[in-house]
Amino acid sequence: MLFAEKIILTAEDYLLGEETAEIKHEYQNGEVWAMAGASDNHVTISMNLALLLKQHLKNTPCRSYISDMKVQVEKANAFFYPDVMVTCNPKDQTHSHYKHYPVFIAEVLSPSTEAFDRGNKFNAYRQLDSLLTYWLIDTQSQRIDSFTRTQNDDWLLHSYTQTDETAEIKDFEFKCLLNEIYEDVLPNERFTALDNITETL
Repeated sequence: MLFAEKIILTAEDYLLGEETAEIKHEYQNGEVWAMAGASDNHVTISMNLALLLKQHLKNTPCRSYISDMKVQVEKANAFFYPDVMVTCNPKDQTHSHYKHYPVFIAEVLSPSTEAFDRGNKFNAYRQLDSLLTYWLIDTQSQRIDSFTRTQNDDWLLHSYTQTDETAEIKDFEFKCLLNEIYEDVLPNERFTALDNITETL
């Protein structure tokens, strides 16, 4: 059996290739992997949050971005495409293809990427000195795991699970109801099962 040779790219080669690539790729320590297409719920949740943030951040120094914008994690030698991120640093306006200083990042979970988003990717994101809040948003139940950086550089977890609960990002005084983020999300078996359990209780 023949095995393909593992190709290690420099960050410069990766960025050059990404400018003309037909599909997006993420990069870490010389390794590159293609990003799979997203589900309807994944796209809907990302868009809902990005629009809420864009409206809230109007006329402020902060800007929100969706998944076509990269973030560079220099300490991890990595480039990722967060589903949603916010940067308030004017230095980021000088880079048109990637950002350095996000204060907020959200990843919308998929079954194939959840372990990576919770593990290796979060470990890399924590090396961003600017990052203060990290959200993991479930697509199969109404749940947001919000990790907030403390003054001791620890990460405090708070989970939002109630439809009428107010989720917030204190870094730029953003608040919204959980059901605003999940507006127009298509029902699925897991949502239906959770609704049935709630009604029974």
